[in-house]
Amino acid sequence: MNWKSFFGSFFSSFFSKNLRAFRRRWFYPMVSVVVALTLCLTTALPSRAIDWLPLLLRGVQVIQLSNMSQRQEVELGGQINQQLTSREVRLFRNPQVNSYIQQIGQRVAAVSDRPDLPYTFQIVDDESVNAFTTMGGFIYLNTGLIKTADNEAQLASVIAHEIGHNGGKHMLKHMQRQAVQNGLLSVAGLDRSAAVQLGIDLFRNRPRSREDEFDADRRGFRTISRAGYSQEEMVAFMKKLQAKSGRSSAPAFLSTHPATGDRVTRLQSMVNSQPSNRRDGIDDTTYRTSLQPLLRR
Repeated sequence: MNWKSFFGSFFSSFFSKNLRAFRRRWFYPMVSVVVALTLCLTTALPSRAIDWLPLLLRGVQVIQLSNMSQRQEVELGGQINQQLTSREVRLFRNPQVNSYIQQIGQRVAAVSDRPDLPYTFQIVDDESVNAFTTMGGFIYLNTGLIKTADNEAQLASVIAHEIGHNGGKHMLKHMQRQAVQNGLLSVAGLDRSAAVQLGIDLFRNRPRSREDEFDADRRGFRTISRAGYSQEEMVAFMKKLQAKSGRSSAPAFLSTHPATGDRVTRLQSMVNSQPSNRRDGIDDTTYRTSLQPLLRR
């Protein structure tokens, strides 16, 4: 037997079969190493020993931010949520009301564009009429907004809108954009603590993108339609908020979710072109009864 020919054929076959998997497995780590080495070779440093490990780790984190997996997105959202709920907002923790909100939220989330996200719905003890979301499916509803909604379908429409922001990964895109503008996405990378702080900053100074709002409305409209809620109530709630816009105590939702007039027009157009005969969630008595611990405070 020609052993040289045999082993040559064997190794050629083995490497051709495994080359693609090898490339996938090692591509990003190798890019991270190149990023870190480039930093060290092109940056003037004092004459001292180089701490290679932090540079390599930061290089990996640059790749993770640009190509963030769902698991990483949820983990980062969880860390932002921990900071928000311990320092920035106060939660309303009544079990009955929270359970009711969870039921609505999970019903809507199950038929959303990203039903596999482990959504978390929390009530913020704040009488301003507002709602917001961070990445990874963390959604916050102010007590003021819950009270302002006339029925479950109206509240579901707000939840669907916030879920729509997650569907479009809007907050992640804003984080990436802000990191570039702040000079954080250099070859040195963006460490996790900086990413969390950036998330907190985005909460404090929430992006006001008309395009994101239209996209979240479009996704939210599809979602409440699938969930069986009345489509008209999404329009009705936006009109209700718009009617309050001329008052001194205009809803905060209008400033953090801009282009109200155009959004009402577009939503009404969607209702007209994609009508549904489902009318779930329009019983205001059931809604008020479920929220009694909140309403009677």
